[in-house]
Amino acid sequence: MNDSSPSSSNGGPNLAAALFHSAYPRFILFGLLIATLPLFSGLGLMKSSTLNYIGNVLVYAVAALGLNLLLGYSGLISLGTAGFMGLGSYIAAYVSKDMGMSFWAALATAVLIPTLIGLLIGLISLRIEGIYLAIATLCVSEILLKSFEQADSITGGMQGKSVSYPVLFGHAFNRSSTYLMLVVVLTLVMMLTHSFVNGQKGRALHAMRGSEVAAQAMGVNLLQYRLIAFSLATAYSALSGVLYVYFVKFSYPSVWNLNLSLYVLAAVVIGGLRSIYGTVVGTFVVWAVPDLILKKLPVVGAINGLPYIFNGLLIIVVIMFAPQGISGLWLSIPAMKKKKLPPAGKEAV
Repeated sequence: MNDSSPSSSNGGPNLAAALFHSAYPRFILFGLLIATLPLFSGLGLMKSSTLNYIGNVLVYAVAALGLNLLLGYSGLISLGTAGFMGLGSYIAAYVSKDMGMSFWAALATAVLIPTLIGLLIGLISLRIEGIYLAIATLCVSEILLKSFEQADSITGGMQGKSVSYPVLFGHAFNRSSTYLMLVVVLTLVMMLTHSFVNGQKGRALHAMRGSEVAAQAMGVNLLQYRLIAFSLATAYSALSGVLYVYFVKFSYPSVWNLNLSLYVLAAVVIGGLRSIYGTVVGTFVVWAVPDLILKKLPVVGAINGLPYIFNGLLIIVVIMFAPQGISGLWLSIPAMKKKKLPPAGKEAV
């Protein structure tokens, strides 16, 4: 007896369920949804400034994913995200504008050099950890920031460094096509991150975060995986800096300060450690919510600076009442729905 339904024989719902059972089609669908936003801008349904805010969210989300790899999976902390983002942006601008090389050469150089510095920090992390490691990475970031201000011939000093939209495959990009490039890169980074954390190396990092002694007992080489964690986080930050300078077309030293590193850290905490989608949502909360939502509110938006204060309070509320972040709160909703109310006349124990 054939018990297959028409829908299963035609490959309808069952095919769709099997397709989206894998994470990669969901990442692609997520990217496609974000990629359609310029259409709303072109139709007049979305302001041009709104698209700029969302583009910045995509840029910073790449750096936040790198920090989440470092903090969420390996248990290591870094406050040098802004410095490596700035280093990547300046190297890309210098290689493409001053040296006249291609976008691909600028991208490779701008990611490789900061990654090598990240490897050195990984070596240092064997000696120090916790707050001392955070201070060490902050010192590296401040050294880079002062270098951006003083190296006029390379960075333009306090005047900053400008660059044009990228040229790919013989096609000169504009703002909309550069935005699509951001979407593609973020989608690929999300897929790469998912593949990494669910593989052998990701499990080793997770074991190292839980207990380094236990991880060593299981054969995890702490030096190797600390180097991997810092090099990946640094590469993500540098890549984010490259995307920033090609989307904004300018890089100022004042952008790459401690506040930016703290914002990236806040995005990771708000979104949820070890959550890819949560990191992107946390980045949106930190960078886009004040300007796109809070400033539109009648009372909050009427007072200059209050939306950012309100956003800070929102961050505190999330940390206090949802310590696992937005992603943890989202995952707890099904469990809350399954809880049954006690029978009438009886109190819950």
